Amino acid sequence: MSNQSNSLTSFALQKFKRNFWGVFSLSIICCIGLISVFAYVLAPDTSKNANQMHLSIHSKPPGFRVQMLTIPSGVSTKQPFWSSLFFGKENTDTEIPIQSYEITDNTLHYSEYASDGVQGLKKEIALSQFPNGKFRKFIETRTFIFGTDKYGRDYLSRILIGSRISFFIGFVAVFISLIIGLIMGSLAGYYGGRLDALIMWIINVTWSIPTLLLVIAITLALGKGFWQVFIAVGLTMWVEVARVVRGQIISAKELQYVTAARALGYKDYRIITKHILPNILGPLIVISAANFAAAILIESGLSFLGIGAQPPMASWGAMIKDHYNYIILGKPYLALIPGFCIMLLVMAFMLVGNALRDAMDVKS
Repeated sequence: MSNQSNSLTSFALQKFKRNFWGVFSLSIICCIGLISVFAYVLAPDTSKNANQMHLSIHSKPPGFRVQMLTIPSGVSTKQPFWSSLFFGKENTDTEIPIQSYEITDNTLHYSEYASDGVQGLKKEIALSQFPNGKFRKFIETRTFIFGTDKYGRDYLSRILIGSRISFFIGFVAVFISLIIGLIMGSLAGYYGGRLDALIMWIINVTWSIPTLLLVIAITLALGKGFWQVFIAVGLTMWVEVARVVRGQIISAKELQYVTAARALGYKDYRIITKHILPNILGPLIVISAANFAAAILIESGLSFLGIGAQPPMASWGAMIKDHYNYIILGKPYLALIPGFCIMLLVMAFMLVGNALRDAMDVKS
């Protein structure tokens, strides 16, 4: 039995490897996953949530360049390396976009950046405020590859860090839905009778409520926040898993290997977990891939409505909400870039799900 199972698994893997779009989509998912984990390594703005604002350079186009003066605060912030790597740096320094500067009498005179050819305010600062008077390393020309958002934040950094929510909500939501769905579907399918009728009634009632409306209700009950959204989305997606598991177990429990397990005196828990569930993993993997895509879309919709991840946390849905008005103001890329990222990730998960379905179809 195990040899046959291994041969079927290897056959499914071979079929999946021959599917170009499935392999290509899986590579995209892996790349986005690595980007989301190491976002602060790749992001130009390494401050927490990439929330370094410069209102004087707001809504600048991709490729915008400006001189940036960093004034050290003199406050030392001790932060573990792993914390800055995964959660960003606690930045207490002041960054000022400038147009020009000059040095006279141990004083740095600079003009703040102003757009549309307007002369910026002229200010000065003593060179003694810089360590050892070396000010040149605190003035750099910074390039904003994706431009800046309406608050003057680096848009590329916000996009990279915003991938975390969209990517990890899939894992958390699918994990929660699998746990609840497996338990409810297994009990309903294996035991049947009144327990099956009760569980199916709960499933049908939950199924009849619009998903987005149910998520909004759960989010409002749990509060607005990062983990609340993850839990809310997971609590609404278990019904599909439960229905699939129930149907698979109803057909599988009448097969010979389950009858043989009962004859040997195995307990119901072992029969379900050791014999039935491993043989219905195919449909579960496919529906989990689809649930990944659905969770990303639901989170994006919640963030767009303002009840998802809260500012200043970066989220693709919230970025679309902040900038959708710019579509008619001549800067549509501010809304199109996060929209394209959502589309790319959702499409990748859907194509992987289709490829897995075809690979695990024994009839083809």
